[in-house]
Amino acid sequence: MFKAVVTVMLKKSVLDPQGAAVERALKSMGHSGIGSVRIGKSIEILLDGRDEAEAEARVGDWADQLLANPVMETYAVAVEKLK
Repeated sequence: MFKAVVTVMLKKSVLDPQGAAVERALKSMGHSGIGSVRIGKSIEILLDGRDEAEAEARVGDWADQLLANPVMETYAVAVEKLK
């Protein structure tokens, strides 16, 4: 059994109004040293597989097909074997 985490983020060229709102709110609360804020999503999937490479490839296919919009988003897949 493996646990895969897919992190999906908007591409840098895509405007992120939610991130901008959080950035403004943090600054208005007096927090300093904030460059910019980007908001994304994290998807956790438990799955069976032969090995980590095979599990990562399958989840990557799922991300390409459904979990991320390739026009606006990028994604990263991290897989770990569960005990």
